[in-house]
Amino acid sequence: MTGRRRVPGDVLVHLRRARDPLDRHYSEEFALDLLAGLAGMSRYHFVRSFAATYRTTPAAYLAARRVERAQDLLRAANLTVTEVCHAVGYSSLGSFSSRFREIVGESPSEFQRRYAAAGNPRIPGCYVFMAGLVERGSATQEKRGDADPS
Repeated sequence: MTGRRRVPGDVLVHLRRARDPLDRHYSEEFALDLLAGLAGMSRYHFVRSFAATYRTTPAAYLAARRVERAQDLLRAANLTVTEVCHAVGYSSLGSFSSRFREIVGESPSEFQRRYAAAGNPRIPGCYVFMAGLVERGSATQEKRGDADPS
């Protein structure tokens, strides 16, 4: 065995109940207690099980999901880095840029410039927002809580 703790199969079903909303509603804030409740676990057992299964914490998973979506928007849409930052759920441009650089290896501006230089056509930002291609904060955000799921 590699030293990695094995998670029973039935726990995976419970963890997916918490991971799926993170995937679908990545731009919203999630309270750790809410995620643990969705999985039917205590917050501490949830974090340990999530990390053992997905090899990352819930907070790091959510950040990676947001950066992944930000990459899509920076490549394809004619949006500013600030608009992308807010569209994927960050309220601080500095936090977004730091996390983006940590995960991708370059700043959001450098990433966007690299793809813009390739000459690919870009979707106008107003269409992105009108078509709902970007999640916006909603009433469900208030229901989910605002604690960091770390």
